Amino acid sequence: MPIGVIVNSLSILFGGIFGAIGGKYMSDDFKTNINMIFGACSMAMGVYAIAPMKNLAAVIFATIIGTVLGLVIHLEKHVNNGAMVMQRGISKVIKNTNTLMSDIEFSAELVTVIVLFCASGTGIYGSLTEGMTGDTSILISKSVLDFFTAAIFATNLGYVVSVIAVPQFIIFGVLFGIAGYVYPLTTPAMILDFKAVGGLLMLATGFRMIKVKMFPTADMIPAMILIMPISWMWTTWIMPLL
Repeated sequence: MPIGVIVNSLSILFGGIFGAIGGKYMSDDFKTNINMIFGACSMAMGVYAIAPMKNLAAVIFATIIGTVLGLVIHLEKHVNNGAMVMQRGISKVIKNTNTLMSDIEFSAELVTVIVLFCASGTGIYGSLTEGMTGDTSILISKSVLDFFTAAIFATNLGYVVSVIAVPQFIIFGVLFGIAGYVYPLTTPAMILDFKAVGGLLMLATGFRMIKVKMFPTADMIPAMILIMPISWMWTTWIMPLL
């Protein structure tokens, strides 16, 4: 049972409701400062995931090649286009009720939130990790951040933020199911290297959240697919030669 996926989706659902109701009590300064803390927490989760890695060279190679692949196929652009499709569907159900935002501003911010919750490297990594190992710690930790993040976005966008929990649950649930078939083909070293690549994505996400550097996190996602075979090849073919 995908406990972590369920908890993560519920955190967005209730966070959006909380923010829509209590947003008027949150100052702009509070929102800015708490977002800095979210970024620091994301980076701490990334360091925790990177530390046990087995093959540093394989992790670096997979991250570079995976990111290059993502940039070449313009993955981030495709992710944004997919989010725009979802945004149009959601906006038909719940309209813009914020009189201070134009419909264009509302749509643009909603796309950003959809990408953040449905296509984040941390979420994809956490769903795959839970599906492969049963470890819910990444998604549970992410849920704490997502609750408050959803609340802050909901102060501007309203209850529409809560609706994003539905497509997010579907996407992460599918990843959880796929991971169950992948796990029997892996080794302990491959799992640790996979977690390390996910940790790098969490570090990059943290830097984006505190607006230090806008890493292409969506374009880095293919690295999580490549690390498994690269880790296996490094352990099986390269290490015996060294």
